[in-house]
Amino acid sequence: MTTPARFDLNDGSVVVIVGSGAGGGVLGNELAQKGIKVVCLEAGKRLTLEDISNDTDEMFKKLSWLDPRVGSGELDPKIPAWICKTVGGTTLHWAGVALRLQAHEWRARATYGDIPGASLIDWPTTHEEMQPWYDQAEKRMGVSGSSQTGMPRLPGNNNFKVMAYGARKLGYRDVHIATMAINSKVYDERPACLQIGFCMSGCAIGAKWSTLYTDIPRAEDTGNFEIRPECQAVRVEIDGAGRVNGVVYKDAQGVEQRQAARVVCVAANAIETPRLLLLSTSKKFPDGLANSSGQVGHNFMKHMTGAAYAVTPGEVHADRGTQMAGIVMDEGRHQTNRPFVGGFLLQTLPPRAPLGFAKSAKPGAWGRQFARDIEAYRDVASLWIVGEDLPQRTNSVTLDPNVRDRYGLPVAHVHYVDHPNDATMRKRAWEVSRALYEAVGATTVYTRGGPFRSTHNMGTCRQSARPSDGVCNTYGQTHDVRNLFISDGSQFSSSGTENPTLTIVALAMRQAEYIAKQMVRREV
Repeated sequence: MTTPARFDLNDGSVVVIVGSGAGGGVLGNELAQKGIKVVCLEAGKRLTLEDISNDTDEMFKKLSWLDPRVGSGELDPKIPAWICKTVGGTTLHWAGVALRLQAHEWRARATYGDIPGASLIDWPTTHEEMQPWYDQAEKRMGVSGSSQTGMPRLPGNNNFKVMAYGARKLGYRDVHIATMAINSKVYDERPACLQIGFCMSGCAIGAKWSTLYTDIPRAEDTGNFEIRPECQAVRVEIDGAGRVNGVVYKDAQGVEQRQAARVVCVAANAIETPRLLLLSTSKKFPDGLANSSGQVGHNFMKHMTGAAYAVTPGEVHADRGTQMAGIVMDEGRHQTNRPFVGGFLLQTLPPRAPLGFAKSAKPGAWGRQFARDIEAYRDVASLWIVGEDLPQRTNSVTLDPNVRDRYGLPVAHVHYVDHPNDATMRKRAWEVSRALYEAVGATTVYTRGGPFRSTHNMGTCRQSARPSDGVCNTYGQTHDVRNLFISDGSQFSSSGTENPTLTIVALAMRQAEYIAKQMVRREV
């Protein structure tokens, strides 16, 4: 093993990446493999596999960003969004669902037309040009069910079998175990899934892909990559020519440091990425770095979400096995004969023990019947609804005027309200879910609304063909600053129906190739 690199704070030849998750971790590895020097700043601690336990509450505390935030609209005022604060970012928490965006989702404005209240645009990136990058991403991550790996799909647990039986009785056909970045057999020196059932608490054996134990250590092995845990970026600086030239951060002791940079890539999730840009004011950018369009922080998306819980006639033990492997995709396609645009998926999701079921199925409920349903917990099956969320300019991440973090800086204020399209889509999804479970003989079906505290945060620094419509171009390169890049889900122009991680990784791999070429040409 190569001794990890240590770069001087005044080394202005390095690429500085803020964030080490699906975007930042992959981008850093790709650049390091190409011989480019990288410093990756991560606000959270670096865990090991030994630090991951099969305890949902304990891991929530270890992984989550629990620093102060403010939520408004339809969000929790204290924890408006769920992201992780740890080396590897949300790749430790994610369920592993690895899906490609559909062709029409890259052209949402052209497909859906003018939707009142929505700020739709088309991606400047095309479906066709992304397919080879999806291929590379699936191979890199180890996606079971993908032709790129040859791994078979994971086995279905009882929760999936119940959902699949009901879905097929309703006439659905696109029902299967999803393509998952979880090994179904030994792959890439990582073990096969043991169906432990704590995927979203971190995979204790490393069968699920995470940059923590794949991309980041491999980047370190090149001698071109340095990860700095517990180092929170607080400002990106520019020179007199308007180029970024360094990142100011607070180290583990709270001491302010400055790392010089040739290129800066921000991959801090769609909450902290716009916050960092908004904090980075200057004479040239008084409203925030790369924000001449006024679009930084706007068009926040998090997917239309909902859930259904059913008390079935027999034992299910829904907590056993891969948490979100099963999927019904028939309703995921855009259909012009429905009263909403876009589509939605049904994915298995365990109810998280009797207490989790009681809190989620019908918050605040009481009475003998509800108690009987809780007592019948072994018989409970459940699913999660995830659908396309339309961008709205008013759904946003801004700097809160009152609440400050431990460094005295304004925290992120996240505002979100469902678009009417979400409510109409969710109503249809609930109807389908209820009919599905009733088809298997469920005695009680509870439906739960959204928006949930989803980790699918997207869109606050979106790609756009016209600089006035967004923040960055097709490669995540900001319109205003040539050597500043957006490298996470913030760059999504539309949310699509699918879980976003595979697309983030594919975009990061593509971005790395672009940055490397630009550096050789000395254009950044």
